[in-house]
Amino acid sequence: MFYFDEINGKKILKSDELSGVQHFFTTRQTVIKSKEPEMESVVLENKEDIIKYLNILPENFIHPSQTHTSNIEIAEAGRTLYPDTDALILTNNIQGIYLNFADCTPVILYDRIKNIAAVVHAGWRGTAGAIASKTVRKMCMDFGCKAENITAVIGPAISVCCYDVGQEVFDALKLTVNDFNGLYQERGGKVYVDLKAINARQLEEAGVKNIDICPYCTVCDNDMFFSYRKENATTNRHSAVVRLLEK
Repeated sequence: MFYFDEINGKKILKSDELSGVQHFFTTRQTVIKSKEPEMESVVLENKEDIIKYLNILPENFIHPSQTHTSNIEIAEAGRTLYPDTDALILTNNIQGIYLNFADCTPVILYDRIKNIAAVVHAGWRGTAGAIASKTVRKMCMDFGCKAENITAVIGPAISVCCYDVGQEVFDALKLTVNDFNGLYQERGGKVYVDLKAINARQLEEAGVKNIDICPYCTVCDNDMFFSYRKENATTNRHSAVVRLLEK
């Protein structure tokens, strides 16, 4: 279940399914990614607050260059550049990682046994590439994780109520799961897909059993989160943030 918490009096969103790891989704109040000049001081202030909250050094708060791929990298202490990367796996407790979103689906993965986490950016292209389940498989292959020990938290994103797509996108998404029933709706001559549910189905088929899906839609709940569609290609983003704790 999702609930709101605060950093320095500003809202963040968490899931009670992820215990033992620092994690949250930022909101409009805690924005740390924007290209708007008027947001510069706000972003800097929020970053300082979050870095202090995570108890890490500023240079260890990192994010990849997201390009709507299904490419996955592993965060390495001392490394800050991760080009063309839309999922980042974290195995150390020195760094904090974050990825940025404004309608696309954020997925946080955490293996409580291995103490390994990941943050995944799943827009329709990433979802078509099954990036979330691909990340689970990489965690299992590279680090000996077991899918049944991984908890997945799917954060605020555009929901089926608002996400109409063309035939090409629909066909690409339909190929990613064994059963596409219940993952789309037809209304008013348009097809609406449920990216959050599609990612959840992909994860289930990869063996993940514990999945928490955020009820918030970035379009309907635009007062709390950013929407690329509703806000005319805004550069503001909310973020999914993770830092591992010592075991």
